[in-house]
Amino acid sequence: MSSLLDRIGVDTGRRLRLEDAVEWAAQHQVRYIDVQLDTGANKVDSIDDSRAAAIRDQAERCGVTLGLHTLSAVNVAEYSPFLSDAVDAYMRAYIDVAPKLGAAWIVVHAGYHFTADTKMRMEAGLDRLKRMVEYAEQRGALLLLENLNKEPADAEVHYLAHTIEEWRYYFERIHSPAFALSFTANHAHLMPQGVQGFVDSIPLDRVAEVRLADCFRNGHEQHLVPGQGNFDFGAMFDLLESRGFKGHYMNAFGTLEDMNKARYDMVDMARAAGLAIA
Repeated sequence: MSSLLDRIGVDTGRRLRLEDAVEWAAQHQVRYIDVQLDTGANKVDSIDDSRAAAIRDQAERCGVTLGLHTLSAVNVAEYSPFLSDAVDAYMRAYIDVAPKLGAAWIVVHAGYHFTADTKMRMEAGLDRLKRMVEYAEQRGALLLLENLNKEPADAEVHYLAHTIEEWRYYFERIHSPAFALSFTANHAHLMPQGVQGFVDSIPLDRVAEVRLADCFRNGHEQHLVPGQGNFDFGAMFDLLESRGFKGHYMNAFGTLEDMNKARYDMVDMARAAGLAIA
């Protein structure tokens, strides 16, 4: 059985070229990494089959599991002509490249609304996610729908699926082996229900990934290094592990060095909370 340390990964995002991200992970004994394919040398439309195969072989050789993370700025709830087609093409490109890279998952989002068009946006997003899940089934990819962060109450623009109710709107209507959930625990910490309330309300058996960063209870979106906010990592590990969570965790804050160091700190926090650490 994998140790807790091995199950805590690092979101390299757009910081490193894909090949360098895999090499960095191998050097630091990080078993899971998340990457974004939107910019620079990692742009999804610049990865040909030969390069993808080489990266897949490199990751397998190094014992690194690769995941992809789409950009939350791309509005999955888009319904306007031309733009809607572009969002479809964007998501299909990620789904197409994932099996070529050997990527085990693709984190996706529900999009965002502009307050007055919430219902239309949610319906458009649900329809798109259903179509993309069907496409992922055909390609052998796995989509993970993330719960996003709240925005200020008086903001015009709000991310969808930042509340339990909104997240449920999607996952209760999509059932497929190509669809699961990515639970961002720090986003739950911003909401009144907190991590405990989210875990009590969601189907934990459908959660494949738990994303981590520090922040302040009922505060605003921040991705702080553990210790800079008031998120209780020990209690979170105790809660999830006692409920039988067997997936991976993903650190998303600070520098690569911050995230790697925090893996060891988090294991200590979990142990201090009473967990028997493998």
